[in-house]
Amino acid sequence: MAIARSAQATATAETVDIPGGTALVGTNTPHLSADGEGPLQRKKVKPFRMDVTVVTNARFAAFVEATGYMTEAERIGDSFVFMNFLPDDAPPSQAVAEAPWWRVIKGAYWRCPHGPGSQTACLPDHPVVHITWNDARAFAQWAGGRLPTEIEWEHAARGGLGDVTYPWGDEDPDDVGHFPCNIWQGQFPKSDLGLDGYTGTAPARSFAPNGYGLFNMVGNVWEWTSQPFKVASLKKSVQAAHVGKAGYKLSKGGSFLCHASYCFRYRIAARSGTSPDSSTSHHGFRLVYPV
Repeated sequence: MAIARSAQATATAETVDIPGGTALVGTNTPHLSADGEGPLQRKKVKPFRMDVTVVTNARFAAFVEATGYMTEAERIGDSFVFMNFLPDDAPPSQAVAEAPWWRVIKGAYWRCPHGPGSQTACLPDHPVVHITWNDARAFAQWAGGRLPTEIEWEHAARGGLGDVTYPWGDEDPDDVGHFPCNIWQGQFPKSDLGLDGYTGTAPARSFAPNGYGLFNMVGNVWEWTSQPFKVASLKKSVQAAHVGKAGYKLSKGGSFLCHASYCFRYRIAARSGTSPDSSTSHHGFRLVYPV
């Protein structure tokens, strides 16, 4: 479906210039080798501009108002919500067998991220969530941008620091006193202590930006890229881990649900694959643009 482009879309989003040159992607010290995190590679990248933050509820609302766009979660009628955000009197819901903390909630979509009654009107500066890869592409067409490649995303996330684990360097976040991003503290999935200040999404512009001025490149919400999720390996164990993922798209950055004990994917080199029509309460996106 063609989406009318609005010049106001890019005017309302702050961007920064990311320099071109030799970009690093991957790592020589992978933690989740089966995800294809290694090895470290050096590749050329052209200069580009990138959104300072992920797309917010306010910005996505402007897109919907201008175009009448309906997200896939709205058309389907449900989406995946983390169980801890459901009210005590919530009706029974279907759990995901492999990850029972995810529930299929009728009426959950970007305006009501935890289901009916959880409107985002009071959270205009938070990341828009329940956005599929297809939804993100539709928004990008309207905004005059595109989703980043993995190389572009990692190059931007490193912020000029080179071969580092995180956008701020190599010091690991913890559950005690180092809280540079919005991830889980405590025992997953029972209790998020919220020691970093948040037990769900944080405002898109929160915590310290990296060297290029980008906020929340890891943690907070997963970010779609433009590429398919592929892992080059002949190992049967790796192939078995990704069976059934044909057509999945690559996501980067981790989310507020990540913790070193469960989903240690809030590292720059970490990767995840998701079907392009899936939406959850911890998945968003940001765009890049030509210089």
